[in-house]
Formats: sequence, structure tokens, C-alpha cells
Amino acid sequence: MSPARKEEVGSARREAQGVRRAGDCAPCREAFTLIELLVVIAIIAVLAALVLPALSRAKEAGRATVCLSNLHQIGLGLQAYVGDNGNRLPVMRDRSVTTLTNELPSPDQVLSNCVGNAKVFKCPSDRWPAGQALLIGGAGTTYFEQTGASFSWNSLLNGQDADHLSAMGLKFHPHQMPLMYDKEKFHIARGESKAQNWLYADGHLKNLLLFEGSVKRNP
Repeated sequence: MSPARKEEVGSARREAQGVRRAGDCAPCREAFTLIELLVVIAIIAVLAALVLPALSRAKEAGRATVCLSNLHQIGLGLQAYVGDNGNRLPVMRDRSVTTLTNELPSPDQVLSNCVGNAKVFKCPSDRWPAGQALLIGGAGTTYFEQTGASFSWNSLLNGQDADHLSAMGLKFHPHQMPLMYDKEKFHIARGESKAQNWLYADGHLKNLLLFEGSVKRNP
């Protein structure tokens, strides 16, 4: 056999061996096995369980901040009202959640000219109670849309002198007396101690009002 012919045969053999070796590696490129896939899914589920609650709390913290800002605006509106009405707090009552009739005007009505924008009466986390029949069909499913406000007014203070607050015949320091607060624990995602936002009177109502983001059970 000539040298040229030998070279051709050798080249052909080397090429054939290369193809076989490449073919031998084919099984190495198989997809994930079922067990490996389940392990990956389980890891993703664990990571999601850790991250999602933290994201939820962060979002709720942002909404709670907006809620407090709205309470601040209501507080300024109350200051304006008191200044224009002989240092007396307004006479008003929350709208009923079961009937459209109300014996006294609601806070959103009384303070409408003092706050500038009715949306300050809305908490971003406001939700109408599950299972509770809507008062106004076709309206949204929030206290704000159903009753005009996400916040409750302390009607025990109706018509009182802003400098001398009392309830049930007992005198209270202004920092102990809530004026308005979330109607429900709208911010429960932040924890029980920060589930509701409260607006308190601190000193004379012409001064700045104090806000607290924790639940305080006062008489």
C-alpha cells in the first residue's frame, strides 16, 4: 500500500473514532431527573416563603405611612375648625355600617371645608369586612367608599372645649385621648402592635397634633 493510501486510511479511522467518542458523550447531556427538578422547586418555594412576607410588610409600611399622613391632614383640619368655632370640637358621628341614615353629620361632611380634599379620609389599606353586606350597591368595597371615611371619630368629644377634654365624667390629658383612628386593623400585616393608626391631641389643638402608629386602648 502506498504511503498516500495509508495516510487516507489513517485519516478515515481517526475521523470514525472521533465520531464514536462524540456519540459516547451524548448520554451526558440528559435533562434534569425528576428528583433534581423537585429539589429545585422545593428550594424556590422555601426562598419565596422567606421573601414574600418581608415584601408584604414593606408594602404595608408604605401604606401605613400614607395613612398617617392623611390623619395629619385631618388633624390640621380639626385645628382650623376649632379655631373658627370658639375653641369647640365638632359635633359629628361616623356613618352607620348597617344603615344609610345617621342622626349626626359624619366627619367627612363636617370637615369637608377644612381638609381641602376628601381623599384624606381614606386609608390605603382600607377594606370592607368580608361577609358584610354593602350599604351602597355598585360602590367600592372599602369603608371610605361605603361610609365616607376609613377613620372613626371619638364622638365622646363632641362639642367639648378643646382645652378641657373628658369622657364618662373623667378628665384626660390630651396625649391620652384619641381623636380619630382606623376603623379596623388595616395594617395587621405589620404586626398586632402596629395594626391601627391613631391620632391624638397633644396639648392645645392649635398646636401640632401627635400621631402614634401603635394600638392604645384608652377609656
